[in-house]
Amino acid sequence: MAFDINQVMELLPHRYPFLLIDRVLELDEGQSLTALKNVTINEPFFGGHFPVYPVMPGVLVLEAMAQATGLLAFSEMGSEHRTKLYMLVGIDKARFRGQVAPGDQLVLKISLKRNMRGIGIYQCEARVDGELVAEAEMMCSSQDRQP
Repeated sequence: MAFDINQVMELLPHRYPFLLIDRVLELDEGQSLTALKNVTINEPFFGGHFPVYPVMPGVLVLEAMAQATGLLAFSEMGSEHRTKLYMLVGIDKARFRGQVAPGDQLVLKISLKRNMRGIGIYQCEARVDGELVAEAEMMCSSQDRQP
């Protein structure tokens, strides 16, 4: 199963300039997800990071991974996702192995390792042209939205 930006926006509360997922390429509901972020020179962070040598900040690569975990979790919730936020609660084993630049397609591969007491633990990878640029283990938890 795959879905486009409209379905991504249906599931995630993020919006421009902070929505960092353009499309879901593959989904094995409740198990794994592959998502895509097209990185363009028009991204607002490139004006200052770095003007002469634009590089996507590592924390935003991690945020893209976190958003992908939310898509994986929300994809099996049905309409219940409308009353929830999927919050990042921890990051372990984060490593940056390459840079992400304008023109790159950032491919995010997320897999659920386990779910413990409402906290999902995910193995996350980010690749550009098949090369690993970042990886991390993320912990996320569903919370009720506050009015």
